[in-house]
Amino acid sequence: MSLETLRAEITKTDTEIIRLIAHRQALALKIAQIKIHAGLPVHDAHRASEVLNSVFDQAVEAKIDPVAVQKIFEQLITMSEERQRECSGDGNLP
Repeated sequence: MSLETLRAEITKTDTEIIRLIAHRQALALKIAQIKIHAGLPVHDAHRASEVLNSVFDQAVEAKIDPVAVQKIFEQLITMSEERQRECSGDGNLP
């Protein structure tokens, strides 16, 4: 494969990653509605820990840096929590 072909494939993959992040954010809004209705806090330390442990294990299985993957997911969790706070009127998103 040529460099250009591989770069095009990376660009395609990046686009898919962004689509999936947007989907994750949309799910976070739905979760916010449930949490608001149930009177639950935005941050759920137990769930965050479950997610981070799971992605660590998946990264190990995929033979990619599990610590780096955890850092990415820490950011995704932060984004989701901020989206949920924004939904409840406590966030700072536009």
